[in-house]
Amino acid sequence: MEYLVEIIGAFWETLTHMSPYLLFGFFVAGVLSVLISPVVVERHLGGHGIWPVVKASLFGVPLPLCSCGVIPVAASLRRHGASRPSTTSFLLSTPQTGVDSILVTLSLLGPVFAVFRPVAAFAAGIFGGVAVALFGGERGASATDTDVVECTDACCSFDEGHGRLRRILHYGFVTLPEDIGKSLLMGLSIAALVSVVVPEDFFAGALGTGFTGMLVMMLCGIPLYVCATASIPVAAILILEKGVSPGAALVFLMTGPTTNAASITTIWKVMGGRTALLYLASVVAAALTFGAILDLLFRHPAIPGVYSMAEMLPDYVMVPSAVILLVVIFSAMLRGQSARGVAGGSAGGPSEETVTLEVDGMTCSHCVAAVERALRACEGVASVSVNLSDGLAVVAGSGLAGECLERAVTELGYAARRADGAETA
Repeated sequence: MEYLVEIIGAFWETLTHMSPYLLFGFFVAGVLSVLISPVVVERHLGGHGIWPVVKASLFGVPLPLCSCGVIPVAASLRRHGASRPSTTSFLLSTPQTGVDSILVTLSLLGPVFAVFRPVAAFAAGIFGGVAVALFGGERGASATDTDVVECTDACCSFDEGHGRLRRILHYGFVTLPEDIGKSLLMGLSIAALVSVVVPEDFFAGALGTGFTGMLVMMLCGIPLYVCATASIPVAAILILEKGVSPGAALVFLMTGPTTNAASITTIWKVMGGRTALLYLASVVAAALTFGAILDLLFRHPAIPGVYSMAEMLPDYVMVPSAVILLVVIFSAMLRGQSARGVAGGSAGGPSEETVTLEVDGMTCSHCVAAVERALRACEGVASVSVNLSDGLAVVAGSGLAGECLERAVTELGYAARRADGAETA
């Protein structure tokens, strides 16, 4: 019972420290979702040379996309003119950080770590993009490497029907919390558990604070699916209480969000085996390099160590922010469950035919939106409803071609098949 009380107390302490920063991060993420449309990103990532790679990595740093949500976005970029190097650069920099995770890093790990982390993500994206350009086997121009023509298909439609403020608030305080809320609560719970159960400086004694610790953190991060924001409380506890070096924690924060079995498999399918191997090698090399640099940086006497910026805020700011954050997260998750239930039960009218697809690999609302856009672009489609919880996409219309529907989904990197087992047309 005593342990349980301590775990709840550690959970609440970390939550209060990060809440003001995360709420502000949600708002800024909503602003970015409105100001940066898919067409704008696609227009800048075509062509050859280093400049599209640099822009791709720069675009990816502030965007709040996780390692699963970035895959369909990258697949769309590739189809609409982005080169393989620039797409790889985007895939590397985007899931490592985002405006929300930058602000949470600032709150729990201090300004030096908060600045260094997006810089490392940006450099890793450039490194990976250049590696694919040099060794990826892509030579000359192709249909996907020519100048980008503005896409008018449904996949690139940008809804202007609602006011900008409403769209900002909906993305920042409904869509994004729905995507990361469960992972965030899990990360806070793990951090609280580690804080109470694991002895002080345990990892310093067991793993050391040098290269060995980085290798262990890398081996932990590569196979796991770790959200960029949700993993920060765990990293903070490991550094501040359990003896893990800042560099080793950075290795975990770089490899966890960018590598897991599902993302590597999808990149292999969409981008090719050589690109997938170069992607993985780039993550490993960049993480170990920047982890070592960060440890050297914190050894300099002029650089302050890792500390919690949130301790500078008064309780009358942190406590209400924590309550508001919990309300936002649980409301968004409940609304998402309700919306998915309604969508899952919808079907076409009596005069429409319907096709139900089983879609494997969707994990967030970005995945759902990408699948919906791709299916709506197929001929004869009148309506689409995608249920994330059971992985079903119900398509209604006339003259539906099952082969086109399946291909539209598989081109995003997901697996799709007819739920009724019927042969595709």
